[in-house]
Amino acid sequence: MDNPDDAPVSGGHRSSLDLIALISASIRRERERAGLSMAELARRAGIAKSTLSQLEAGAGNPSVETLWALGAALDVPFSRLVDPPRPQVRIVRAGEGPVTWSERADYAATLLASCPPNARRDIYRIDAQPGGVRRSDPHLPGSVEHVVIGTGRALVGPAAAPVELGPGDYIAYPGDAPHVFEALEPDTTATLTMEHV
Repeated sequence: MDNPDDAPVSGGHRSSLDLIALISASIRRERERAGLSMAELARRAGIAKSTLSQLEAGAGNPSVETLWALGAALDVPFSRLVDPPRPQVRIVRAGEGPVTWSERADYAATLLASCPPNARRDIYRIDAQPGGVRRSDPHLPGSVEHVVIGTGRALVGPAAAPVELGPGDYIAYPGDAPHVFEALEPDTTATLTMEHV
């Protein structure tokens, strides 16, 4: 994505500027940890070097697709780019938490919990509206997504064979292959758990 302002990131009660600063520092930290130049990371993630430069400077506003691409290129979970260290007891109220919007669909992913070192999961709250399909490129090898629909209805799963789900329905599918989430009713919500190897 060449224009990171297409789909804003917001953080509920945390200011959008604080979240952008956190993302900026996380991208820079992980790029340096991986020993990659800015040009090499941009190439691997399929984004413009100018976009990456803006993000690292705290001037950009990345979409969920851009952050997933950067996480895959850095070989780290998406959550490592958007979630600060947390205390032992954590409460995330409805409407709070770091929200990342899709540039391709009316789809927002709120990170509820990221995995600590040596753990294998991140948990997200999904809020989606009909009218667009959230198509996801493959994530890190061995990733598995687990989705439980809270309200509404959605087509969820592998891009070639998504399944219609309603409230309380659960699906697990490979996250390291193309997959989709398409809201079929207004105000569709779900809980998504990303399992990492």
